[in-house]
Amino acid sequence: MSSMKTVIFLVAGLSLAACSDARWDDTNSGSGGAGLSAGGSLHDPSSPAYFREAIGDRVLFLVDQSSISPTAQAILDGQARWLNANGDYVVTIEGHADEQGTREYNLALGARRANAAREYLISQGVAGGRIQVVSYGKERPIEICSEESCYAQNRRAVTVLAGGAVS
Repeated sequence: MSSMKTVIFLVAGLSLAACSDARWDDTNSGSGGAGLSAGGSLHDPSSPAYFREAIGDRVLFLVDQSSISPTAQAILDGQARWLNANGDYVVTIEGHADEQGTREYNLALGARRANAAREYLISQGVAGGRIQVVSYGKERPIEICSEESCYAQNRRAVTVLAGGAVS
């Protein structure tokens, strides 16, 4: 009977795991959000937590667009000031797209979005050697539904911090 209980618990556990939320969570992933999730206090202006919460680690885009909006410029201006004041961090900018369109199209669109954010940061004095880009296209949505409210949150570029020497 003991082995029967084990099988039941195993099946139940696997069933619950299969029901997990499929959204990509930028806040606690190894490559999402501001990275360095244990990154200090919101009250410390040099901490990754401050960068993520007070400055903002993401900018949003319109449908099929990679141009930087005035709202995105304000966020990127803050990111540039923070990065220029905290030169020991390097960043990866992740480009994302909503679920509409082909995988290939969305990978290219995500790359254009990440590169637009990168070029803006460079124009604000951040050294290009500190900034990498990657595109995930539509593969890592943070909102899942076929409505504009979800699509709008998935059309983004996220600046991920990493500590380390700048080469």
